[in-house]
Amino acid sequence: MVRDPERRAVLVDAAIEVLARDGARGLTFRAVEAAVGVPEGSASRCFADRDDLLGQATARIHERIAPDPGEVTAVMSAPPSRELVAELMRWINRRVAENRTGYLAMLELRLEATRRPELRAELARVIRATLHDDIRCHLEGGLPGDRTGVMLIYLAMTGLTLEQLTLPGVVVPDEEAEGLISALVDRAIGPEGEKERAS
Repeated sequence: MVRDPERRAVLVDAAIEVLARDGARGLTFRAVEAAVGVPEGSASRCFADRDDLLGQATARIHERIAPDPGEVTAVMSAPPSRELVAELMRWINRRVAENRTGYLAMLELRLEATRRPELRAELARVIRATLHDDIRCHLEGGLPGDRTGVMLIYLAMTGLTLEQLTLPGVVVPDEEAEGLISALVDRAIGPEGEKERAS
């Protein structure tokens, strides 16, 4: 196997594009090579097998969909409030629309992980760590609501993301999304969340 980090990175990014476009079944070395116009056999020289490629795509996809740290700092500069939580969730929803390819590829990886135990273990590790960091940032940042409220918001936003990726505008019309997110935050945090942070 060739140790060429630049070529591997290009092929992994191409794999994410193929996943989003053709699904996990369409992810082959040849499809990835064709996506970037490299000679046949290039992928097999960079990855041990398809599972290796899927694992690399799992790690890379989180880098691609993660917000820029500077953007996070700017958004989090506002005083902690229920409205800030709602704005963070609206921001996530906008990011899904702006990076549709990355989120579709993530959805494909989740589906593929139901059939591949090794991929499931890696994906579970990455998602668990990300969720843990999100909960920690919420609580340490002084935002209203407790761990249960954050989990409820996460689960509801995951459902909204699924709807926006698979049936955009059908279940949740674009013009209703932001209002629904505000209602979601209000109900998940509840009046107790505001009192809890105020005391």
